Amino acid sequence: MDGKIFVISDTHFNHRNIIEYCNRPFKDVEEMNAAMIENWNRVVGPDDYVIHCGDFSLGRIDDTKEIVSQLNGHKILVRGNHDHNTVSQYKGAGFESVFGEKVVFDIKGKKICFSHHRNEDTPYLNLYGHVHDKPEDDDTHKCVCVELWNYTPVLLDDLIK
Repeated sequence: MDGKIFVISDTHFNHRNIIEYCNRPFKDVEEMNAAMIENWNRVVGPDDYVIHCGDFSLGRIDDTKEIVSQLNGHKILVRGNHDHNTVSQYKGAGFESVFGEKVVFDIKGKKICFSHHRNEDTPYLNLYGHVHDKPEDDDTHKCVCVELWNYTPVLLDDLIK
Protein backbone atom coordinates (compact mmCIF):
# COMPACT_ATOMS: atom_id res chain seq x y z
CA MET A 1 0.00 0.00 0.00
CA ASP A 2 1.42 3.34 -1.04
CA GLY A 3 0.41 6.42 0.93
CA LYS A 4 -0.38 6.64 4.60
CA ILE A 5 -2.51 4.00 6.29
CA PHE A 6 -5.25 4.94 8.74
CA VAL A 7 -7.55 2.79 10.86
CA ILE A 8 -11.00 3.47 12.32
CA SER A 9 -14.01 1.50 13.50
CA ASP A 10 -17.68 1.86 14.35
CA THR A 11 -18.50 5.10 12.57
CA HIS A 12 -22.15 4.02 12.41
CA PHE A 13 -22.97 6.64 9.78
CA ASN A 14 -26.75 7.28 9.59
CA HIS A 15 -27.39 5.57 12.94
CA ARG A 16 -29.49 7.98 15.00
CA ASN A 17 -29.60 5.87 18.17
CA ILE A 18 -25.80 5.54 18.44
CA ILE A 19 -25.66 9.18 19.54
CA GLU A 20 -27.57 8.31 22.70
CA TYR A 21 -26.14 4.80 23.17
CA CYS A 22 -22.55 6.05 23.18
CA ASN A 23 -23.14 9.58 24.39
CA ARG A 24 -21.73 11.04 21.16
CA PRO A 25 -21.44 14.85 21.21
CA PHE A 26 -23.78 15.51 18.28
CA LYS A 27 -27.31 16.94 18.24
CA ASP A 28 -28.47 14.69 15.37
CA VAL A 29 -27.31 12.19 12.75
CA GLU A 30 -26.75 14.90 10.12
CA GLU A 31 -24.32 16.75 12.41
CA MET A 32 -22.59 13.48 13.31
CA ASN A 33 -22.19 12.40 9.68
CA ALA A 34 -20.90 15.83 8.63
CA ALA A 35 -18.38 15.99 11.50
CA MET A 36 -17.00 12.51 10.81
CA ILE A 37 -16.73 13.19 7.06
CA GLU A 38 -14.91 16.46 7.77
CA ASN A 39 -12.57 14.80 10.30
CA TRP A 40 -11.83 11.95 7.88
CA ASN A 41 -11.03 14.26 4.97
CA ARG A 42 -8.91 16.54 7.16
CA VAL A 43 -6.38 13.73 7.81
CA VAL A 44 -6.84 11.29 4.90
CA GLY A 45 -5.54 12.26 1.48
CA PRO A 46 -6.67 10.86 -1.89
CA ASP A 47 -3.73 8.41 -2.07
CA ASP A 48 -4.02 7.21 1.53
CA TYR A 49 -5.72 4.04 2.77
CA VAL A 50 -8.28 3.61 5.52
CA ILE A 51 -8.91 0.20 7.03
CA HIS A 52 -12.36 0.36 8.63
CA CYS A 53 -12.83 -2.32 11.29
CA GLY A 54 -16.56 -2.68 10.93
CA ASP A 55 -19.95 -1.11 11.51
CA PHE A 56 -19.47 1.54 8.85
CA SER A 57 -23.09 2.62 8.43
CA LEU A 58 -26.70 1.69 8.88
CA GLY A 59 -29.49 2.01 6.37
CA ARG A 60 -29.75 1.43 2.65
CA ILE A 61 -26.71 0.65 0.50
CA ASP A 62 -27.44 3.82 -1.52
CA ASP A 63 -27.01 5.85 1.68
CA THR A 64 -23.72 4.07 2.33
CA LYS A 65 -22.58 4.78 -1.23
CA GLU A 66 -23.35 8.48 -0.76
CA ILE A 67 -21.20 8.61 2.40
CA VAL A 68 -18.32 6.62 0.88
CA SER A 69 -18.25 8.92 -2.16
CA GLN A 70 -17.55 11.88 0.14
CA LEU A 71 -14.58 10.26 1.90
CA ASN A 72 -10.96 10.63 0.76
CA GLY A 73 -8.66 7.69 0.21
CA HIS A 74 -8.85 4.02 -0.62
CA LYS A 75 -11.34 2.35 1.69
CA ILE A 76 -11.04 -1.22 3.00
CA LEU A 77 -13.85 -2.73 5.06
CA VAL A 78 -13.46 -5.46 7.66
CA ARG A 79 -17.10 -6.32 8.24
CA GLY A 80 -18.74 -5.81 11.60
CA ASN A 81 -21.97 -7.16 13.06
CA HIS A 82 -23.98 -4.27 11.52
CA ASP A 83 -22.48 -4.58 8.01
CA HIS A 84 -25.25 -6.71 6.47
CA ASN A 85 -24.86 -5.94 2.76
CA THR A 86 -23.08 -8.25 0.33
CA VAL A 87 -19.44 -7.92 -0.66
CA SER A 88 -20.47 -6.84 -4.16
CA GLN A 89 -22.82 -4.19 -2.73
CA TYR A 90 -20.03 -2.75 -0.57
CA LYS A 91 -17.63 -2.78 -3.52
CA GLY A 92 -20.31 -1.06 -5.62
CA ALA A 93 -20.60 1.54 -2.87
CA GLY A 94 -16.90 2.35 -3.17
CA PHE A 95 -14.93 0.01 -0.91
CA GLU A 96 -11.90 -1.39 -2.72
CA SER A 97 -11.75 -4.52 -0.58
CA VAL A 98 -14.18 -6.19 1.81
CA PHE A 99 -13.23 -8.87 4.32
CA GLY A 100 -14.99 -10.99 6.94
CA GLU A 101 -14.73 -10.04 10.60
CA LYS A 102 -10.92 -10.30 10.60
CA VAL A 103 -7.96 -10.08 8.26
CA VAL A 104 -4.19 -10.14 8.76
CA PHE A 105 -2.04 -7.82 6.66
CA ASP A 106 1.74 -7.72 6.47
CA ILE A 107 2.49 -4.00 6.59
CA LYS A 108 6.10 -2.84 6.53
CA GLY A 109 7.23 -6.30 7.63
CA LYS A 110 4.85 -6.43 10.60
CA LYS A 111 1.79 -8.68 10.68
CA ILE A 112 -1.29 -6.94 12.06
CA CYS A 113 -4.72 -8.44 12.67
CA PHE A 114 -7.61 -6.08 11.89
CA SER A 115 -10.93 -7.27 13.28
CA HIS A 116 -14.30 -6.06 14.38
CA HIS A 117 -14.34 -7.96 17.67
CA ARG A 118 -11.26 -8.24 19.86
CA ASN A 119 -9.41 -11.32 18.64
CA GLU A 120 -7.81 -13.47 21.33
CA ASP A 121 -6.59 -16.09 18.83
CA THR A 122 -4.03 -14.00 16.97
CA PRO A 123 -0.33 -13.85 17.88
CA TYR A 124 -0.12 -10.44 16.17
CA LEU A 125 -1.07 -6.93 17.18
CA ASN A 126 -4.88 -6.78 17.02
CA LEU A 127 -6.63 -3.54 16.07
CA TYR A 128 -10.30 -4.00 16.80
CA GLY A 129 -13.63 -2.22 17.24
CA HIS A 130 -17.11 -3.09 18.47
CA VAL A 131 -16.77 -1.95 22.10
CA HIS A 132 -17.12 1.79 21.36
CA ASP A 133 -16.16 3.72 24.50
CA LYS A 134 -15.32 0.65 26.60
CA PRO A 135 -11.94 -0.59 25.31
CA GLU A 136 -10.24 -3.70 26.60
CA ASP A 137 -6.70 -2.76 25.55
CA ASP A 138 -3.40 -4.31 26.51
CA ASP A 139 0.00 -4.63 24.84
CA THR A 140 -1.36 -6.63 21.89
CA HIS A 141 -4.93 -5.30 21.53
CA LYS A 142 -5.83 -1.71 20.65
CA CYS A 143 -9.35 -0.42 20.15
CA VAL A 144 -9.85 1.88 17.15
CA CYS A 145 -13.48 2.89 17.76
CA VAL A 146 -14.29 6.47 16.76
CA GLU A 147 -15.29 7.46 20.29
CA LEU A 148 -11.68 6.98 21.44
CA TRP A 149 -10.08 8.87 18.54
CA ASN A 150 -12.14 12.07 18.35
CA TYR A 151 -14.29 10.63 15.53
CA THR A 152 -11.24 10.69 13.23
CA PRO A 153 -9.23 7.93 11.51
CA VAL A 154 -5.95 7.31 13.35
CA LEU A 155 -2.62 6.88 11.61
CA LEU A 156 -1.45 3.26 11.76
CA ASP A 157 2.11 4.35 12.52
CA ASP A 158 0.85 6.04 15.69
CA LEU A 159 -0.91 2.84 16.78
CA ILE A 160 2.09 0.54 16.32
CA LYS A 161 4.71 2.72 18.06
